[in-house]
Amino acid sequence: MEKSYAIIGGGSWATAIAKMLCNNSSNVSWWLRKQEDVDHLIKYRHNPRYLQSVEFDLNKITPSNDLKTCIESSDIVVIAVPSAFVFQTFNGFQCEGLSNKIIFSAIKGIVPEYHSIPARFFHKEFDIPYDRIGIISGPCHAEEIALERLSYLTLACQDQSITAEMAKALACRYVKTSTSEDIFGTEISAVMKNIMAIASGICHGLGYGDNFQAVLISNAIREIERFVDEVNPVHRDVKSSAYLGDLLVTAYSQFSRNRTFGNMIGKGYSVKAAQLEMSMIAEGYYAVASIIEMNKKFNAHIPITEAVHRILYDKISPVIEINLLKDQLE
Repeated sequence: MEKSYAIIGGGSWATAIAKMLCNNSSNVSWWLRKQEDVDHLIKYRHNPRYLQSVEFDLNKITPSNDLKTCIESSDIVVIAVPSAFVFQTFNGFQCEGLSNKIIFSAIKGIVPEYHSIPARFFHKEFDIPYDRIGIISGPCHAEEIALERLSYLTLACQDQSITAEMAKALACRYVKTSTSEDIFGTEISAVMKNIMAIASGICHGLGYGDNFQAVLISNAIREIERFVDEVNPVHRDVKSSAYLGDLLVTAYSQFSRNRTFGNMIGKGYSVKAAQLEMSMIAEGYYAVASIIEMNKKFNAHIPITEAVHRILYDKISPVIEINLLKDQLE
């Protein structure tokens, strides 16, 4: 029997996931926050705000702004709202049987109200067992999915039968999938690479060249490994695409909103001005405060994260902070 899916979120990543799922499924519900966006989708068959070139077959996908109906009618729920709005979206949400659903987080951020990864938020708030929570990660920009450029996804869940099923649902001509059991490492790495991309963008904005960027990113993957190993000490290969691959594409790509945000900060924009100019959310801005808070417990050596935090939240000059940071890199 074919599984039914719900996608929660109306941004570019949610739109890309909807496109992927519609390749293999004809039973997809899609929750968007605004009724006007739902109406536009039904009338014109594309998202009015993001990836407008992607056209949807309404025989396969049903847009709605009724969160409860979307979730109740599905077997697998894919959550792709920005991390800053996860708590707002689900605060006080009541849905019978949510704990029996399979949840896949495609958030790549930290729930700021909890200073915790989405998997932990859904486990604590809705009593969903960890073996029914999965992660969608990997070096995969929504814009390249829209263009049908070859992309790679990693699906992580403690129950490998669930990851195998989701991998099959998302795989298509231009998307290759792999599976993992490391939900905590995969999700924390997906959060931290956004911070590293902001650092990369700041350095680019300040005029640092490719040589320094290479040193920064090689230190960044080691910093991610140190922190992840403190939080969840199991064997993992950080050179795989879910870790290093995701970091590289986020730090270097023209589509990376975190790198773009950092570049603006490096060029002298204030945080507020950079946020106003960008139409999309840079997850790393919220993530860096939460990682710093989490690290009070683990005390890992995370100099790049600390430098980004001081620039964004303590308003230390990027010139001064990166000058201090470069002496700590090796």
